[in-house]
Formats: sequence, C-alpha cells, structure tokens
Amino acid sequence: MREGSPVASKYEFIDEMRLDTAECAYSVEFMCRQLGVSTSGYYDWKNRPDSATTQRREEVRLLIKKAFDMSDGTYGYRRIHAQMLRWGHTAGLELVRRLMRELGLVPCQPGPKRWSLTQVATGPVPDLVGRDFTAGAPGEKLVGDITYIPTGEGWLYLATVIDCCTKEVVGYAMGDHYQTPLTSRAVHNAARNRKLAKGAIFHSDRGSNYMSAEYGKVLKGLGLRRSAGRTGICFDNAMAESFSAF
Repeated sequence: MREGSPVASKYEFIDEMRLDTAECAYSVEFMCRQLGVSTSGYYDWKNRPDSATTQRREEVRLLIKKAFDMSDGTYGYRRIHAQMLRWGHTAGLELVRRLMRELGLVPCQPGPKRWSLTQVATGPVPDLVGRDFTAGAPGEKLVGDITYIPTGEGWLYLATVIDCCTKEVVGYAMGDHYQTPLTSRAVHNAARNRKLAKGAIFHSDRGSNYMSAEYGKVLKGLGLRRSAGRTGICFDNAMAESFSAF
C-alpha cells in the first residue's frame, strides 16, 4: 500500500484514536468497520518495518513545519492539514495534530495589528515564470526555496538556488534559522558559482524572507528580477518545491 494513500490515512487515524492512545477513543475493530477497511489490513500496516513508518512521519513533520512557518505560526492542525492537501500530500488529521504536539508547534492568534521587524517589499511582486521552469541558457532563470532537515541538535535550514536550464543547484546556504540572511547567502553563492545573465529571473514562493525589502535589495544588487508564485500554491514554484521534498 502506497504511503499517503486514502487507506493509509484511515489507518493513521485508527492508530491515533485506538483505545490505548487517546482519551476519547474506540476499538480498532469498531473503527475499521466504520471506515470500511479490514482489521487485518490495519495490523499488517501497523507491523510493517519501522523504517517505512519513520520515513513517512519525517516527511509529514517537514511539511507541517514548513506550513506552520509560512503561516507565521498562526495555523492550527486543521489549517495545516488543509495546506498539505493543497500541496498534494495526504495525511490523517489526527496524525497532523499529534505531530504538531510532538514538534511543540502551538498556533498563536494574531491581534488586530501585528508588528514585524521585517520590512516587506513595496509594490507587487509579479510571477514572471508562470510554471515554465525551462530556460534557453544557464544563468537566465533561477528558482529558490528553503527545506528543513532534522538533526540530532535540532532543525537545520537549507536554502537552495536551482538553475532552470541545467537543473543544477548552483548555490546554497545552511543555518539554524530561515530568515533573509540565509536566502541572501544562497543567492550570493549562486552568483559566485554561475555567470548570471543581466536581468535574470529569481523565482520563489511568497515567504516573508523572500518578500522582504532587504532581499529585494540583494537581488537588485545582483541584477536579478524578483518573481514569485501565488500564496499557498506550491505548484507555482514546483521545481524548487520538488527538490525540497527529497
């Protein structure tokens, strides 16, 4: 059975809600009957090698963390679950809630006005790519994103810059944060490693680090045009997102 399938999501729900793990829970047999799956199938899923389950949960943790950070810490488990579905990743609602608890992700409710030390870009940032992740020559079109890597000392943040022509990672930077200086180092490294065309495009999502005024100055200084997909639409930055989902 493929990880992330509808049946797997039902098994994840059953596993989270069985009598020995949850306060308001039901028997495995009852839940399997109500959800239209076999009890033996659940136990086969439950008893498969730990490595498969562990890898699946690590992938879900990364997606949860990314969605939570993109929301500036305001999304609860239901909105995180909905965001993952928009990205094309299926996971049980109860699994998302449990993993958020394990990660210590508690959503905050923003007040009527929120103050930020990050100055956002003035004026609209257009989408100059339109999901066309091809280029006629190296250095003409770049895409970037940040991924999260679990380590024994906590999360490591990796910012990458990919050349749409060669599909190479031409610049990257790592750190213990995902703020603008991290993405700035990545694109500076890309400019050092690859001759960039005048007016080349750098495309990203609309995370606060990429949309900051500071980052806009960095791109302008390198002669790059800033481009971004729509908010919450991961397919608008699919090349970078697919690399980050390794």
